[in-house]
Amino acid sequence: LGHIPGCARFTAALLDLLSDGSIRGSYRYGYNGRDFISFHLGSRRSVAADSAAEVTRRRWEDVNPVERVMNYLGYACREWLRKYLGYTQKELDRN
Repeated sequence: LGHIPGCARFTAALLDLLSDGSIRGSYRYGYNGRDFISFHLGSRRSVAADSAAEVTRRRWEDVNPVERVMNYLGYACREWLRKYLGYTQKELDRN
């Protein structure tokens, strides 16, 4: 998502690390307190919040960012979650 003058950008990854090591969640883009586009890991789909977002979603699908986001959520985020949860567990075990 490029810079939009006068608009603040917001991105969030919402993930759950499940007991079997898998993850579920979504990755969301928004601005000015409104959802714009979200990517859902389970369905491997992107969802546009409105007609303006739909135009962007279609353009992004032409260059396949959905696959990049899914790879990020499915691999990099999973490893980071494991790493940081491991740090937290070590701290809890020390106390």
